[in-house]
Amino acid sequence: MNPESLRDYCLTLPGVTEELPFGPDTLVFKVMGKVFLLTPLDGGHFTMNVKCDPEKAEDLRARYPDVRPGFHMNKKHWNTVYINGSIPGDSLFEWVKDSYDLVVKSLTKAQKQELEELKK
Repeated sequence: MNPESLRDYCLTLPGVTEELPFGPDTLVFKVMGKVFLLTPLDGGHFTMNVKCDPEKAEDLRARYPDVRPGFHMNKKHWNTVYINGSIPGDSLFEWVKDSYDLVVKSLTKAQKQELEELKK
């Protein structure tokens, strides 16, 4: 995975927008206005912050040294993943989709209906 493939994948998911609400150094992906992924653009480490089920978040941190509690996020629900080749790309894309799905699950009924309309 690289920043371009991450961006391309996120934008394939229904209802996703990309924004720079925290300034030009942090790209934020949202579904129906709710954040599901953040990634820095400052040229440092390639990382992503993804939402995660709390139990799974702990499990991933225990299994992968490059998965850590979410930097500047609620550490119970977010992981920061250092993307440097140590974690298979399929797993990374799966975690992005899991984050997206968790946020979609929390949407209101009206937002979910609107999202379904976007899928058509």
